[in-house]
Amino acid sequence: RPSPALTEALHALAASGRIEVRVTPGASRDEVKLDDGTVQLRVTAPPADGAANEAVLRLLAAALGRPRRDLTLLRGATARIKLVGIASD
Repeated sequence: RPSPALTEALHALAASGRIEVRVTPGASRDEVKLDDGTVQLRVTAPPADGAANEAVLRLLAAALGRPRRDLTLLRGATARIKLVGIASD
């Protein structure tokens, strides 16, 4: 579970309904970090058959306190930099 400060910062970045993230698949553990305004996600899932993309959406949804169904991968299915759409409340 991310810290309240991280969740608040993520909400501010996602206010436009979109958030850009940098992903590292195949990591040793799942992690969400904010580094100089860049959201960095590390997921244990491998980058095969969309497993890492699904893990990214689940991890980001948990960090935002939103259900997974509210998030959509808009761009970057095969790239490290991804654009995620977030449904409005």
